[in-house]
Amino acid sequence: EVQLVESGGGLVQAGGSLKLSCAASGFTFDDYAIVWVRQAPGKEHEGVSCISSSDGSTVYADSVKGRFTISSDNAKNTVYLQMDSLKPEDTAVYYCAAGPRCYVPLHEYDYWGQGTQVTVSS
Repeated sequence: EVQLVESGGGLVQAGGSLKLSCAASGFTFDDYAIVWVRQAPGKEHEGVSCISSSDGSTVYADSVKGRFTISSDNAKNTVYLQMDSLKPEDTAVYYCAAGPRCYVPLHEYDYWGQGTQVTVSS
């Protein structure tokens, strides 16, 4: 059974930090890219960051560049998203998803987690 399980969300004050985890199972981790996607209330899904498990290359949305860091522990089949200098506009449900590579439309990602809530207070 394919599973992506996010954890690490919560409530934090502006300027604070959180570290999200995405634990994957049931598929060949090294064959996939893992993307972090967020959805704020009333807004569309937004790709935040992506990492290719095969070569470790990374991509960041302009809105989080310099504040968020994506990393992967292939031995644990886990991807992390370190979020620093958080802003109220980062408030959203954060999902991880597995797909063929970065730079593809979100609908091409095959597997999705259930999401974890991140709330940043001002």
